[in-house]
Amino acid sequence: MEKAIVKLKKGEGRTLKAGGMWVFDNEIDIIKGEYQNGDIVHVHDFDDYYMGCGFINTNSKITIRVMSRIKGQEIDRDFLKGRVETAWEYRKKTVDISSCRVIFGEADFLPGIVIDKFSDVLVVQSLALGIDLMKHTIVDLLKQAMEKDGIVIRGVYERSDAKVRSNEGLERMKGFIGEPFDTKIEIIENGVKYIVDVEEGQKTGFFLDQKYNREAIKKICKDAEVLDCFTHTGSFALNAGIAGAKSVLGVDASELGVKQAEENAALNGLSEIVHFKCADVFELLPELEKQNKKFDVIILDPPAFTKSRNSVKNAIKGYREINLRAMKLIKDGGFLATCSCSHFMTPDLFAETVGQAAKNVRKRLRQVEYRTQAPDHPILWAADESYYLKFFIFQVCDEK
Repeated sequence: MEKAIVKLKKGEGRTLKAGGMWVFDNEIDIIKGEYQNGDIVHVHDFDDYYMGCGFINTNSKITIRVMSRIKGQEIDRDFLKGRVETAWEYRKKTVDISSCRVIFGEADFLPGIVIDKFSDVLVVQSLALGIDLMKHTIVDLLKQAMEKDGIVIRGVYERSDAKVRSNEGLERMKGFIGEPFDTKIEIIENGVKYIVDVEEGQKTGFFLDQKYNREAIKKICKDAEVLDCFTHTGSFALNAGIAGAKSVLGVDASELGVKQAEENAALNGLSEIVHFKCADVFELLPELEKQNKKFDVIILDPPAFTKSRNSVKNAIKGYREINLRAMKLIKDGGFLATCSCSHFMTPDLFAETVGQAAKNVRKRLRQVEYRTQAPDHPILWAADESYYLKFFIFQVCDEK
């Protein structure tokens, strides 16, 4: 059957023309031909210039996610094989593949799907209808690509339980793809051991994007008293402990996260040095200030305070507050590692917010380094959503 043609309004398709992969509902003029949501359709500009093909879903504001810009390209098994193998070869060249993100949606030209590898287990998160119909093929092709390198995947778990699936008219779901297995997986990253709970952990179970940022804090944590805020399952705290910190306190509002962090500390023989507390960071920081507590290093790794442009103003207040409070607790000449994982909080806006916090508490910041997400979460230029993690290390000095 002939594929439907989606024709754009004059002057629209700016994201697509800039190199992105999305067509929004308000950019579409007419759709010619028959289709079902999830089908591959052709995209033409207002003057019938061919712009690519992708899968359509009229339930979503992102109505089309483009798979290829090459005219006549069939989106079949061979096409997906090429995409998957390219993604795997890229990881082999750029990161430690013992545990890594193997497919990162649009940045790997497979829009709407994320696949993480934890040791010998894959975790799949499908976020769009069209790619949902292809996910089993993609998983099979990925396992085959890894087998060529002697890597045998013993199990696959699906974590397609994100809220954004409802934007696609899809049910949230989680469960095994294939045979069941123990969903608590031991991994080693930067020499630190973790138990990753792929069934109950946040998102796919562990935040691989901070891998090399966790490594980067080691040099400032030796012999230091460290406070790790929003510790999740203890990753930054444990890297500080492994690096030779004098003492580490990790804080998180999730009781499950704190329990897992404590288990991870025991797994690494760090229970005497690295401790955890279940508390709201916004409440704890002022309390520590009242107690005149001081730290050599404070790490701020909060969840995204904004997931839309509408809430950026409130997010700025949140980031300014925690950074301001943290700076008050850092000894003169100590260090602050601070980050934002929301792509709506642009690098300039985040830097400006942290700078304002420093000004408000009369501190001077010396930038040690600026980092982004690990290379297995590649930043695709023109796809703004793929650039989301901003990570600064500062030395915090009193006014002199």
